[in-house]
Amino acid sequence: MSVKDTARRLYIRIIDDASQRYIGHKNPNEGWLATMRKALDMSGPQLAKRAGVTKTAIYQAERKEVLGEVTLNQMEKMATAMGGRFVYSVIPDSGHKDIPHQSEAVMVSDLVRAQARMKAEALIGRVSTHMGLEKQALSDELNKAEIDRLAEKLEREMPSDFWERSDV
Repeated sequence: MSVKDTARRLYIRIIDDASQRYIGHKNPNEGWLATMRKALDMSGPQLAKRAGVTKTAIYQAERKEVLGEVTLNQMEKMATAMGGRFVYSVIPDSGHKDIPHQSEAVMVSDLVRAQARMKAEALIGRVSTHMGLEKQALSDELNKAEIDRLAEKLEREMPSDFWERSDV
């Protein structure tokens, strides 16, 4: 096993572990900053004093978080001022259009499998269309079997164009 393969396995473990920890995770409607501050029964001016900013800066950060415009530095600063820790992660999403809905954590392998299947379906679909034009089309059952075979191969080998879109 190469160093690259070993490193990739470690990266996969990190992402998969995070995915399992945050299954079903939803951000609060008011955002994490306001939710934590209110849970602590801390006023905006009190947090402002602890963070060394103005009370307007607190309310702006809370508003920006809900709008998706807050910076990571702002989140870190506010979390620390409240005695908390800001946690940031990117994990596979069960809502991804190419992954069947599932109630358990989505793993890196699920994203890879979905991409392999999508590429295999696109490739076999193009080949099937050409063969159909020449009156040599395969049955739906044989097409499905070929898609399954090709998807497994793509998942295993991950060619250099693996993550390129098939529809362009």
